Amino acid sequence: MLSSRLLKYLLQISYISLVLGTFCATLLSCVALLSQAVRTAPNRSWNKNFNALIIGASYIVLLIASLFFCLKRTLAVRLKLSRLSRKHKTITRGDVPDSVHRFITEEYARTCLIAHQSQPTDAFHEGWGKLGGQHEGVYLRRALLDTIPKIDSLARLVIPTHPALKPHARMIHHFRFILPLLTSNEDELTPLHYYDSTIQLARISHREPTEEEFELGIQSAEAIMQVYVDVFFSTFFD
Repeated sequence: MLSSRLLKYLLQISYISLVLGTFCATLLSCVALLSQAVRTAPNRSWNKNFNALIIGASYIVLLIASLFFCLKRTLAVRLKLSRLSRKHKTITRGDVPDSVHRFITEEYARTCLIAHQSQPTDAFHEGWGKLGGQHEGVYLRRALLDTIPKIDSLARLVIPTHPALKPHARMIHHFRFILPLLTSNEDELTPLHYYDSTIQLARISHREPTEEEFELGIQSAEAIMQVYVDVFFSTFFD
């Protein structure tokens, strides 16, 4: 498959070759006819050779007419191009005939419909939110891990001497001071237990977390942060 630039060069070379070939053929025919007119003349000379005069005048007229049509065509194209707007302009009904405007409208509507129908509706990429869902465009693993510094900053507001966060520390150990304040379910598991599990899954699991696991981790993180916020306001504003 030829590139567009190479194809453009080939077209230009072909056009120039055609013009030069036509010019050479015309020049050779002129020379041949003039030489024939001289050979067939009674005096075999250019002097008082009416046929040579007619042939030369014909080719001069041909040259002038060719240059005139080429110049006229070039000026016409440049004039039409100069009338085109360089800025984007919406075509209204009055700019083109009704049939053309109707055709443009139908084709635009058809293109929009095809583009809408061509959009994927059930595409799924592991580790990312579903297309068209609540978490569309969210990388689940990264979003879960980004909640750790947020909770840690809230913990330091409540407990300034809170231990420093270690890279591989378990969440249930790092945030153990808030564990008594969290409500547990019938299995005696608190949001911190669920949060610790989802963070461990996001950290070391080879597979990507699912949306259900992501939502469980986010809900647990929000519950933990809400407890820290409540403790902060009750401690410093009561």
